[in-house]
Amino acid sequence: MSIFEDRVDAGRQLGRQLRQLRGQDIVVLGLPRGGVPVAFEVAAALDAPLDVIVVRKLGLPYQPELAMGAIGEGGTRVLEERVLAQSQVSESELQAVEVHERAVLESRVAQFRKGRTRRDLTGRIAVIVDDGIATGSTARVACRIARRLGAARVVLAVPVAPADTLGTLTEPDEIVCLATPRHFAAVGYHYRDFSPTEDDEVVQLLDAAARRLQASAPLARWADDDGIEPDFDGEVEIPSRGVRLQGQLHLPVPTQGVVLFAHGSGSSRHSPRNRFVAGVLQQAGLGTLLLDLLTPGEEHNRANVFDIELLARRLSAATEWLATREDTASCSAGYLGASTGAGAALWAASEPVARVAAVVSRGGRPDLAGPRLSAVRSPSLLIVGSLDYEVLELNRKAKSMMRCPNQLAVVQGATHLFEEPGTLAAAAILARDWFIRYLLPDEETPTHA
Repeated sequence: MSIFEDRVDAGRQLGRQLRQLRGQDIVVLGLPRGGVPVAFEVAAALDAPLDVIVVRKLGLPYQPELAMGAIGEGGTRVLEERVLAQSQVSESELQAVEVHERAVLESRVAQFRKGRTRRDLTGRIAVIVDDGIATGSTARVACRIARRLGAARVVLAVPVAPADTLGTLTEPDEIVCLATPRHFAAVGYHYRDFSPTEDDEVVQLLDAAARRLQASAPLARWADDDGIEPDFDGEVEIPSRGVRLQGQLHLPVPTQGVVLFAHGSGSSRHSPRNRFVAGVLQQAGLGTLLLDLLTPGEEHNRANVFDIELLARRLSAATEWLATREDTASCSAGYLGASTGAGAALWAASEPVARVAAVVSRGGRPDLAGPRLSAVRSPSLLIVGSLDYEVLELNRKAKSMMRCPNQLAVVQGATHLFEEPGTLAAAAILARDWFIRYLLPDEETPTHA
């Protein structure tokens, strides 16, 4: 039975539970990879810096998901003696697993620390965050590392864990856990969306957290003597024919272009993939609006997911809403649609009154826009994975029907969800360059080999 929608939802709930720490001298430390999206939301709620403690589980040779121990930065190691005794793993087998995991750990330390200085923990409160606990091995290692780095107090915060495991943890000074299910099978069982977190997403979240902390400095929260206003980054509600759509709006200063996200079925504005792509666009100076085109109640009716006309109408309403805001009224708008959301984006862009400067479809279903495709005037980029054979063919046919400037970009080695290493980043870069070209005409379009 799921408890959390996804890691973003879990992080926000955890942040509310930890609100008594706000204003204290704390550092939030996510455990890569899955713990970082949760920690990102906790750091936002506490207005605190975000860093990582890199740990690696030592999985059984024949059952890698079951931890027989864990290792961390600085040579720290914890072994689960009970698991080792029951599994009868030999010393040589243990050593082989540790050598492999140590190499992976060092590689990730280098990647996540590149261009970043480790946050000083001396005398501070270390809030260690993961997406959940099973055996507790990685949590123990992380707490020991934080203590070794000088933390005065260690708080372990997780959305879900078995109660008996929590009872064995002596390393943290305090444990905050939102749920301790009686029947605990695995961490992912308690999430509706437990999609893998990629290394690229960890890097993007660390960068975004650093930018957010800088923007939230006391002097940056208000207009300065020259009247310069801060970024806007928060939840918004958008009216559309009797319903209120939920969105996450990010605006840089100054804002020249905003990309509206129309996600596919089974996803939401909290989707780690959408958030990753949004982070790439934000780094390029683009505003983003991650948007749920259906209410939670409407999503239960599968027919609504494929009501492309309804989704397009609501996307148009969100575009009109942006035009009513003082800080976005003069901005160019772009659409980024995934799966069925791409059909809605192209349908909305085909409207005679549409004010859309560019459209990007990622793993999209442009065929769902049907005869509307020939009426689209906005420059459109169709991004498809080379291994997404059926959708690739649908995009080729759609491209032949389009009369606007358009391109088909194929990401090699990618399937429909761009889950393969590096493929989502490749798609995000293609989208970024397209939007820079058409939404930020004064910017020089990046070139890539």
